[in-house]
Amino acid sequence: MSIYKCVLCIMLFTTFVCAQPKSGTLKIKPYSFENDKKEKVDAEFGTLLVPENRSKPDSNLIELAFVRFKSTAKNPGNPIIYLAGGPGGSGIFAAKGSRFPLFMALREIGDVIAYDQRGTGFSKPNLGCFDRLALPLDVAPTREAAIKALRENSDSCRSYWRDIQRVDLDGYNTNESADDLEDLRKALGANQISLWSISYGTHLAFATMRRHPKSIHRAILAGTEGPDHTYKLPSNIQKHLEDLAALIKADPEVGKEIPDFLGLMKSVFDRLDAQPETVEITDQRTKLKVKVIVNKFVLQFIVANNIGTTVTARFPALFYRASKGDFTNPAQVWLNQSRSDIGSAMSYMMDCASGQTAERREQIAREAKGTLLEDISNFPFPDVCEAWKAPDLGDAFRAPLRSDIPVLFISGTLDARTPISNAEEYRKGFSNSTHMIIEGAVHSDPLFLSSPKIKEGMMEFLRGQPVTVTKITAPPMKFVL
Repeated sequence: MSIYKCVLCIMLFTTFVCAQPKSGTLKIKPYSFENDKKEKVDAEFGTLLVPENRSKPDSNLIELAFVRFKSTAKNPGNPIIYLAGGPGGSGIFAAKGSRFPLFMALREIGDVIAYDQRGTGFSKPNLGCFDRLALPLDVAPTREAAIKALRENSDSCRSYWRDIQRVDLDGYNTNESADDLEDLRKALGANQISLWSISYGTHLAFATMRRHPKSIHRAILAGTEGPDHTYKLPSNIQKHLEDLAALIKADPEVGKEIPDFLGLMKSVFDRLDAQPETVEITDQRTKLKVKVIVNKFVLQFIVANNIGTTVTARFPALFYRASKGDFTNPAQVWLNQSRSDIGSAMSYMMDCASGQTAERREQIAREAKGTLLEDISNFPFPDVCEAWKAPDLGDAFRAPLRSDIPVLFISGTLDARTPISNAEEYRKGFSNSTHMIIEGAVHSDPLFLSSPKIKEGMMEFLRGQPVTVTKITAPPMKFVL
């Protein structure tokens, strides 16, 4: 072989080796961020390569995506990383919506990072499932039938990502996500990071504080989902309905028509249990008339799927109309639901891996028997996990934490999904914590946006100052018939 060919071989080999992606590779470029109102702000778009499964030396590399809003402070503090809920939510999409002003305000403290967790949003791969539930509408649906269909769809989605796309789904669990945050901290060159989280994002924050305690400066946990809170307690759901019934009874207009909301719910459930309703509606996709069967399971599912959110205000109208024989709305909702995609492989893997302790599983089974919604609030879990085969993270993952990391818990009194009791249960292990309680707030946006005092408290906390107001009253829920 000539000297020229040898040199060429060496050059090609060197180019090939250099071109191989490496874990920890960080790329950041200027980015014009535009929110849903078409407002633009200069930002940076970043990507970070991390192992898909750190337990395997030959793991694939995946790409985490984030948008960084640079701090407006002269001397910025630690970066603040937003952790979306779900699991499956996108931090970048959250920054585009109603919380955009909050992202902008927190820049006074430090850089604010809208972060897409592994498997979500702009991160690659995004593990969306293309399979649709497609339950028959002319057959009264049951939990068992819905679970069977979901398992079949889940098998299909899992096979697509595992066998065709060669994704190591076992790497999609909350511990791996916590280690992603540590890798991001290192790549950014930050000594510590602060976590700003909501719902499942708080579940991830707990895991991060457990695994990397020295890396976390402060944490805001809004709508707390503790390590053993993946599956909801029926007693918490029932208490929410009781609180809701009291508010409806006290309403000067709606209360006249519905003095006993729990009694109304039970009567409608009993009616549907005895005789399901067949409703003819127009399929908005095909513009054709279809007949949809509405039974107790359908209505329980709709309530459980929306309980503790802003949709809760529509519950009186839903059951009042149903008591008069009008089931049009639940029929339309069920039609849409039965034709929707099944969600994200990331979401299923995360929740199935987080699991539950035996004690909580027994408590849920015990409590479900005496409540209006039984255990529908956890549907389709844990039954669907059989199809996903996610390795359980174990009771050590779900154990209480003890930490001196400063934490601000934020809870709403009408948040059935992540009630106040969730925060109080795990707050016992945090010696340096504050609990902000918002009277009348439901899940999601109201935990941040129902009062300007919430933002003020968050800013005080992130600056290391005492939170001056910890009891806040949100605007009252507006019920309609």
